[in-house]
Amino acid sequence: MQIQRERYLNKLIQRRENGMVKVITGIRRCGKSYLLFELYHQYLNSTGVSDENIIELALDEDENARYRNPLELGKYIRSLIIDKSRMYYVFLDEIQKVADIPNPYLPGTEEKIGFVDVLLGLMKIKNVDLYVTGSNSKMLSTDILTEFRGRGDEVRINPLSYSEFYSAYGEDKRNAWRDFFTFGGMPLVLSQKTTEDKSRYLHTLFDKIYLDDIMSRHSISNDKPVLDDLLDIVSSSVGSLTNPSKIQKTFASVKGTAIADDTISRYLDYFIDAFLLYKSKRYDVKGRKYIGSPMKYYYSDVGLRNARLNFRQQEENHIMENILYNELKVRDFDVDVGIVTLNTRDENGRSKRVHHEVDFVANKGNVRYYIQSAFAIPDEEKRKQETASLNGIGDSFRKTVIVRDNIVPWHDENGIFYVGIEEFLLDESIMDK
Repeated sequence: MQIQRERYLNKLIQRRENGMVKVITGIRRCGKSYLLFELYHQYLNSTGVSDENIIELALDEDENARYRNPLELGKYIRSLIIDKSRMYYVFLDEIQKVADIPNPYLPGTEEKIGFVDVLLGLMKIKNVDLYVTGSNSKMLSTDILTEFRGRGDEVRINPLSYSEFYSAYGEDKRNAWRDFFTFGGMPLVLSQKTTEDKSRYLHTLFDKIYLDDIMSRHSISNDKPVLDDLLDIVSSSVGSLTNPSKIQKTFASVKGTAIADDTISRYLDYFIDAFLLYKSKRYDVKGRKYIGSPMKYYYSDVGLRNARLNFRQQEENHIMENILYNELKVRDFDVDVGIVTLNTRDENGRSKRVHHEVDFVANKGNVRYYIQSAFAIPDEEKRKQETASLNGIGDSFRKTVIVRDNIVPWHDENGIFYVGIEEFLLDESIMDK
């Protein structure tokens, strides 16, 4: 089964031979290698590029372990570039596996050679178009991007969106939403035959890949129980405002464990670095400024979140909010949690300030959308409650309420747009209708 990833394939096509190193990032097993080695390779073949001019190397495979030495890697790639009249397309998978080693030409110094040096050298070869994948965001740190001298071009890959999942689901789509909000969009989930197989696969990703990677990368040897507990706590509070101090109190009250909040903060950053979690900050819409903690955390894939909790906490409203957040990230929006402060009066006529939350403030360039994930609006009272924040904003940007039910899209008297979640996820133009 071939899953089309048109959004990301087009991004690579647009960047072809642009003189930059294309850095494809995303959580492990989300489809980076498939995009590059299968879909993009096929595209290049369709334009007349022969296999001899496509150099592919998967650095996470044991047979290629020797090329994790940067000097061996550079030497090997150069040995395959034999015709200066033809363009070579170089695909290096999991480039962060390349180790930093002491510079053998400067003995006695602390200078090291790593994958950045290899990439910079290959970029100087005029007939090389360079593509690399990586599974942690440190490879895009400010220092590394500076070393690329502005020639690093990131393409972020996500697990399958609902529209991608839906298109590959099969002819009978009746259970597509149920399976997506339960098992998520990791591509290989679609090839698992039973619910037990899907559950086992997601648990294996967590225990044998993500946690092992994080512990190895950050030299954590004895804190796996803390990492496990922290992931459980975050999984249970998806869509809720929190911060390391609140999580620290949860550890103390629920787990009976004393963990420093700076340790919690550091471990959360490790999960974000591995693209396992996203962090969304709070934004004061009327004050036009960011507010400090608390913030919200979301999983990059809801199936991983559900597996973390052994599929026990299946609150569809929280999962739906996580799916919407991921969809907005897929559509290349910057996404914040909005806060709207309104002046009102209590039952005694006294003035008071009330804070209302906007689930998502989605920005892309000079375009902004305000989005409320309402799950269900059974009556007028609930509708007023869900739209209080949107009606209090006062600007002209589009405002949308997304519900679980399959409804006929409509606008209310204040111009707020109402639509069902599946239609929203399957029609990217829906917010502009």
